Amino acid sequence: MNLQTLLFFLVIIPVMFFGLLGALVINLIDPSGDRFHRLAAWWGRFCAQLLGIRIDIVGRENYDTGKNYLVISNHAGMADIPLLLGTLQLNLRFVAKEELGRIPVFGWAIKKSGYVLIKRGQNKDALKSLLKAADVLKNGRSVHIFPEGTRSATGELLPFKRGAFLIAQKAHAPVLPIAIIGSNTITPKKSLKIRKGTVTIVISPPIETQGKTAQEIQDAAFQTISNALRQSGNTA
Repeated sequence: MNLQTLLFFLVIIPVMFFGLLGALVINLIDPSGDRFHRLAAWWGRFCAQLLGIRIDIVGRENYDTGKNYLVISNHAGMADIPLLLGTLQLNLRFVAKEELGRIPVFGWAIKKSGYVLIKRGQNKDALKSLLKAADVLKNGRSVHIFPEGTRSATGELLPFKRGAFLIAQKAHAPVLPIAIIGSNTITPKKSLKIRKGTVTIVISPPIETQGKTAQEIQDAAFQTISNALRQSGNTA
């Protein structure tokens, strides 16, 4: 076990636990979840600094911090969520699996903060839970989803699922495509070991959704992220 892994278990996990306890109180004061998001963004930056993860951001000029987007990105490592929270200057909520909502303290905090918990599968209940994210967008918050549905072990881009783009179409929200490069080497899949390193976050211009089908939005988003990965030298 290396130093970064020890720091994760001895420092980051306790900080997160006590932060979540504090979040339960914060959410009573501010049920919008906005203050919780600011706490979560601080936690994301804290994780990166403590673990020695350098973040290079390309394309800051491609989004407006005062607007809300459906943010989509590839998913290559456990570090993706804290890095995005700490990096993106958006009032952001994540789409997460319903099972996470059952975890004591953690699940209570994210549910009260406006995170969208979705059912697995392709049935009507799963789609209905996913489309709750459109309401979050309409209420002026940005929403993030990993359209691959799972982490890539190699950093290679996996096929996108349709659900994310149905959200964008229903909410008439622009899609902000982001390529995350290098996180699969920081926190490899099926490993608890955490390594130092550099993660590059490439923010591409938003994709407008008005007048487009979900399939057209999906194809454009996949091509944008695929191109960003390919230009970085990653296989897409």
